[in-house]
Amino acid sequence: MSITKLDHIAIAVQDVESSADLWVKTLGLDAGVVEVLADRGVRLCKLTADRVPDLELVAPLGEDSPIARFIARKGEGIHHICFEVRNIEQSLEDLKRKGVRLVHERPVEGGEGRRIAFIHPQSLGGVLIELIEQD
Repeated sequence: MSITKLDHIAIAVQDVESSADLWVKTLGLDAGVVEVLADRGVRLCKLTADRVPDLELVAPLGEDSPIARFIARKGEGIHHICFEVRNIEQSLEDLKRKGVRLVHERPVEGGEGRRIAFIHPQSLGGVLIELIEQD
């Protein structure tokens, strides 16, 4: 597996717009457009600043969303860390050979139409890791 960079840190929130407004006003970050991923049950908003990984605010679309369940169990806060990889399919194969438990055996479409997959938190000390394929 070839990690190229830390792409973003995702934060679970109840409301994307009010949370983005808070981060923008408090820290001066730039907010992108809100993106809806209906099949994943989430709304996303990227927050950016020069020379640092992005923040991704992730809010549930409904009560049955995985993010809604996360917030119900743990409250709002850091949800996952995302690493960029050169070849996501090869990375997943490498991880499978190592016996790593995956949430996704194959890439799925994530925000901005990029290919992603998640490593199960039980494989890395309770931390949910997302892999995203390099543009």
